[in-house]
Amino acid sequence: MKVSFYTLGCKVNQYETQMMRERFERAGYETTSEEEKADICIINTCTVTNLSDRKSRQRIRRVRDRNENAVIVVAGCYAQTNSEAAASIPGVSIVVGTNEKSRIVEFVEEFLEKNGGHAAAGKTDMHVLSYGQLTEYEESGIIHYMDSRTRAYIKIQDGCDRFCSYCIIPYARGHVRSRHPDEIVREARELLTRGFREIVLTGINTALYGIDLSEEELSSYGSGLHGVETAVAAVSRLNGDFRIRLSSLEPNVIDEDTARRLNRYPKLCPHMHLSLQSGSDTVLSRMNRRYDMETYRRIVRIFRERDPNFAVTTDIIAGFPGETEEEFEESLRAVREIGFCRVHAFRYSRRSGTEADRMERQIGGETKNERVNALIREGERSAEAFFRGNIGTVRRVLFERYHSDTSVLAGLTDNYIPVYCHMKQEEAESLINRFGDVKLEKLYQDGMSGKIAGNIR
Repeated sequence: MKVSFYTLGCKVNQYETQMMRERFERAGYETTSEEEKADICIINTCTVTNLSDRKSRQRIRRVRDRNENAVIVVAGCYAQTNSEAAASIPGVSIVVGTNEKSRIVEFVEEFLEKNGGHAAAGKTDMHVLSYGQLTEYEESGIIHYMDSRTRAYIKIQDGCDRFCSYCIIPYARGHVRSRHPDEIVREARELLTRGFREIVLTGINTALYGIDLSEEELSSYGSGLHGVETAVAAVSRLNGDFRIRLSSLEPNVIDEDTARRLNRYPKLCPHMHLSLQSGSDTVLSRMNRRYDMETYRRIVRIFRERDPNFAVTTDIIAGFPGETEEEFEESLRAVREIGFCRVHAFRYSRRSGTEADRMERQIGGETKNERVNALIREGERSAEAFFRGNIGTVRRVLFERYHSDTSVLAGLTDNYIPVYCHMKQEEAESLINRFGDVKLEKLYQDGMSGKIAGNIR
């Protein structure tokens, strides 16, 4: 039987989809692409915003319409927080929460058994609703490959207990649960053995890694280690020519000492996604973010002590309840001052059950649209300035693919800049999934904006 997978949302979802894919393959199923029809369809959903909910529902219906006789499985965060709504969509067979994805094959086979072993044979109205306790890390075994030939994700933790006033994710993902460092190392070693050159450590709130582990568990890879540094230190000790990237850090968890300690690891890329959410201290307070702009600026300065071209990417919300024009201007000013490599700008999305949903002075849709567009424009200017500041420098690039239509070899610098090197295909093929030093020479405009042309040294 053929199984297809559809993934919405974050890197953790991408990792968990890969885990589910490998479980089906080990059980003897044939996995296939989204474009092909399948007997079993797994939709791994997202619920971070109202738009995410809508996209999840739309994807479920599209998949059902293209695979009318298939077993339709809705998994993930939307399934966790909106289980009855997911189960009520016609054609949905199974609904699985965020901590039960490792049992996906078991649920599907139970459904097939009730249907005589065939997806299309008189589908029952079963709707398995399964939600394990979100209190312990669900170790699901290691993954062995990903679609990318060069970059692989490793999930190191799940859950979040920060309860930012706008965020539904703690309700979808539960308490903080950290993976044991030994399991992280085992998975990293397997992926490196298979040729991956970049390991991305990811989680629902990566910065919270280790707060639930004992001192003994954290110190097994070095004395005095704590928090996410433990995972970085553990993977850094492995042999081989590879680099590590952290997917996202929260300044309400990472302090200045942690930033300095992370700077000590040469295999850790000089790039951090450090979520800002607002450049206004008063808005940050209403968001329950537990830091202020001066703290954020100090953390960025410390990272850039290691490398003046250290890349910082971020998220910013436009139109949070009560946000005045002056407070919004503070966010624009923060983008200009800090010099982000990339800004992901979002409209504030009301989420039922959160504190912000109950706040007065909700901002109208037109104003939110105007503000998010202004943030996008300011973010684009910031990115261009950051890229221009790298012109003339030599950066280490991991080459990822060759584009025959434009005759360029594409890669990503350690500090998160897409680089294109013009060369013949026969020269390029031997460089794919290898590192090279590249001098960054000019910034592309128009159709290839946001990329830099370079020459291999």
